[in-house]
Amino acid sequence: MAEIQIQDGETLENALRRFKRKVQQDDVIKEIKRHSFYLKPGEKKRTKEALARKRNRKKRTRDTE
Repeated sequence: MAEIQIQDGETLENALRRFKRKVQQDDVIKEIKRHSFYLKPGEKKRTKEALARKRNRKKRTRDTE
């Protein structure tokens, strides 16, 4: 869990800015999104393959232009 200590004379805005930076560095939001729902291994594989097909299709259309 990301945690910061407010220093003497520090404004709330600066402390909030430090906290947001700390959360980004610790990848807290990415972990929350990853654990927000469960994908079965087969579903995970299908979505990964679908994204690969989409990338390849996009790459081919860019190459032909």
